[in-house]
Amino acid sequence: MKNKTLGVILLNLGGPDSIQAVKPFLYNLFSDRQIIRLGPSFMQQPLAWLISTIRSKKTEQYYKLIGGKSPILEITTAQAKALEELLNSPGDKNREFSGSMSFRVYTGMRYWHPFIEDAVLQMQKDGIKKVIALSLYPQYSIATSGSSFSKFNEFASQYNMKTVNIESWHNHPLYIEALVDVIKKGIESFNVSSFILHPSSFNDIHVLFSAHSLPQKIIAQGDPYVDQTMGTIQEITKRLNIKWRLSYQSKSGPVKWLAPSTEDKIQELAKEGVKNILMVPISFVSDHIETLYEIDILYKNLAEALGVQMKRTESLNTHPIFIEALKDIVLKSLNDKE
Repeated sequence: MKNKTLGVILLNLGGPDSIQAVKPFLYNLFSDRQIIRLGPSFMQQPLAWLISTIRSKKTEQYYKLIGGKSPILEITTAQAKALEELLNSPGDKNREFSGSMSFRVYTGMRYWHPFIEDAVLQMQKDGIKKVIALSLYPQYSIATSGSSFSKFNEFASQYNMKTVNIESWHNHPLYIEALVDVIKKGIESFNVSSFILHPSSFNDIHVLFSAHSLPQKIIAQGDPYVDQTMGTIQEITKRLNIKWRLSYQSKSGPVKWLAPSTEDKIQELAKEGVKNILMVPISFVSDHIETLYEIDILYKNLAEALGVQMKRTESLNTHPIFIEALKDIVLKSLNDKE
């Protein structure tokens, strides 16, 4: 190998790749005490088994509505491929960051295949000595990025890999630029001709930022997730003059979660007479069940029943500016030339 190869691993949640995988995926999810503590530690796995058994049939129906599986692996793999190509592109003006180094980008999922530990093992087999671990959760939380990094560090240390962890990038300028781009396109999708003729109609669209919910107890203990989510929105609103609200989706379990819920906020906006809502899944960078089922089906049906037209911004997925953002984040994390 002429050039030293630096590993980059994209850490993500993962999702069931078949209907049969739904129950074990849920079990893995609810077994993680960093997300939610189910009684004393010795009861975590038995209760996780019970909850996943109870919830699996209903959840299977949701996945059947979006094609029978989560698309998150295919999308994350595409993100990794696009990032690897960009990092290794010849003549790139930022190549001085890495000198003669080449990059290889891997994907590691927390709760389903390919697991983080599988990706670390593959890196070890490939002779990777240094790894940049990049969480695909823009806003840090112990329950998401924190859990993924705990697992990554546990296995990377077994192979004495040198690691750099990128835990948060909620206000990165190119990430914000990508979000602004999809929000602008989302607003224009309501009625392109009317915006050209009457620019003031821009103000008739209410932007609803929907973030993944978390137990309130986690935030009370000092988790920065809510502050960083607000930080992302503040950067967007510096660039766009929009009417906006923030809500939280995807809560589960009996504990107290962040409020207001997205369902409640849609109902509140409808009561205020709002007729057009643009939903922005602010804490997600790829399509999965939270966008394809919860927003596109569940919340859209709710909005229609309330006489509200609701649309969603396209997920970032492999948006060119977003991939540029990931490249910049990776390169700037290099503290020394290899």
